Amino acid sequence: MKIKSFFLLVAGILIVPSALDAQDSGMGGVSTGEQKTYTSRRTTGIVDPKAPVVFQDVTATTALKDFKCVSGSKEKDYILETTSCTVAVFDYDGDGRPDIYLLNGSTIEAEKGKAAAPKSALYRNLGGWKFEDVTAKAGVANERWGMGVTVSDYDNDGDPDLFVSNFGIPRMYRNNGDGTFTDVAEKLGLALKGWHTGASFGDYDKDGRLDLFVPAYLDFDLDKLPPKASSAGKDGSVGTNYCQFRGQPVMCGPRGLKGAKDKLFHQKADGTFEEVGDAAGVNDDGNYYGFSSVFVDVDDDGDLDLLVVNDSTPKQLYLNDGKGKFEEFGYPSGIALNENGREQAGMGLGIGDFDNDGKVDFHITNFSDDSNTLYRNDGDANFTDVTFQTGLGEASIPFLGWGTAFFDFDNDGWKDVIVANGHVYPVVDEYQWGTSFAQQILLFHNESPDEKGRVRFERVPAAPDSGLAIANSVRGLAVADFDGDGRLDIVTNDMDSSPTLLRNVAEPTGNWLALKLVGDVSKGTPANAIGSVVTVVAGGLRQRYDVTSGASYASQSDQVVHVGIGKSAKVDMIEIRWANGTVEKVQIDGINKYLTIKQGKGISE
Repeated sequence: MKIKSFFLLVAGILIVPSALDAQDSGMGGVSTGEQKTYTSRRTTGIVDPKAPVVFQDVTATTALKDFKCVSGSKEKDYILETTSCTVAVFDYDGDGRPDIYLLNGSTIEAEKGKAAAPKSALYRNLGGWKFEDVTAKAGVANERWGMGVTVSDYDNDGDPDLFVSNFGIPRMYRNNGDGTFTDVAEKLGLALKGWHTGASFGDYDKDGRLDLFVPAYLDFDLDKLPPKASSAGKDGSVGTNYCQFRGQPVMCGPRGLKGAKDKLFHQKADGTFEEVGDAAGVNDDGNYYGFSSVFVDVDDDGDLDLLVVNDSTPKQLYLNDGKGKFEEFGYPSGIALNENGREQAGMGLGIGDFDNDGKVDFHITNFSDDSNTLYRNDGDANFTDVTFQTGLGEASIPFLGWGTAFFDFDNDGWKDVIVANGHVYPVVDEYQWGTSFAQQILLFHNESPDEKGRVRFERVPAAPDSGLAIANSVRGLAVADFDGDGRLDIVTNDMDSSPTLLRNVAEPTGNWLALKLVGDVSKGTPANAIGSVVTVVAGGLRQRYDVTSGASYASQSDQVVHVGIGKSAKVDMIEIRWANGTVEKVQIDGINKYLTIKQGKGISE
């Protein structure tokens, strides 16, 4: 049933026809099935003249302004052209400042050898909001159709490495420790073919070596392209319902196109990787449309589990049995579907304990005409969809979400939520549909629990001309403190545009602590401590932080643990459950500083 192409204005309130009446677009279009009423249903131009500036756009004053992420043609005739432009933040040279890697897309012409491939770019952080393009020296231009990037130290040598998922063969950029990288993907057994997305590293069998999960999206053949939206007939027909959105021709997929099989790689003692997905129970029999993933201990049994966010298909939760095997538990856990029992078009993944109850929760972004989803961890691998009761539901419905993160932007001790947005269909700008191709970022402040213990999020208003007022078609998002002032900043990679670098200028903010964890490889903990869990007690709050690889939308935030402690003048206790299972308690003196904690060796500044 096609959507009615009109809206009703009753008593000054915009009545939006139920999204259930829309054509199933394939990539999303899956609604809650509920008709909603909105006083404002827009995705751009929403500002409040009285709002303070929270994030300031500083892109134009940095070298990042010269980068442009290319993702196919402006018409977006094919789904391949709609999912690129992701980002990783990591300190590649060990100088204590987080650097930025912007992964570029490509074009069909370049893939067929008819044009030069766009280059990705690595920007070294020089301090003081100055960045230097070091791509050529570092050797990380990729020059393939980039889809996702994640950070690890797979060889445990103390230097962070980059894994780049591509449409085509990925890159495993080994950090040589001298400012250069070498692609060793083929040497390590990772020369995959196909379309792979947001990977994650984690030592799932606790042998001290990081393993790798790589989700796959579509089995997409450039020699057998689906119908082209911009050349559709006047009647709007392009062949199937999966090539339409609200009755208009758009790119086809993913529904109606063939999905691809995810892959789990175990790292062997010689440093090479072996695909073990089926043997380990991570078999993806449905060939779901994988986008984002993370290894994290969901049930707190000391072993890393695996969450996979899929587009237009159920989410998958693989629970680790502690013996190197997994059981898929998405439906029993309550995380496969939303509260209405519907699969959603999942894109991005945020990880964090939003209610400070000691259990890791998840925020998942979805297609427009559907809400994003907040899953509260109730313990024992049981989750409840609490999206609407916490205030994250209705505001997100007209937006199409991608990168997302839990982070404490005001350092009050409660994790807030940020969402990068942008549509996939340029045609939405031609109709009064209450959405747009370029969209604003959504920032939600965690108001902390009320007297009954209920957490509520409130959307932070955008001051005119501020970072929150900017509209772009964004994909990747990463969080880091780029200037070392104790406030977390944001970088996004924007489709067909320069990236956006947002400086946190929020005032006032609370006290803070930044912790870099270094694992003891000889004791079976990966060097960069992926899989470790940090608990910080301060100001009456007990906060949990997980050191993870991947997530957001196929992107990587800084792996330094940033803790807001509000008005507290001290930290009472830090407890680290290292990835090898040992627990260490650390006492610190002072706050508002950056500390390195080495397993079994204490603290250095």
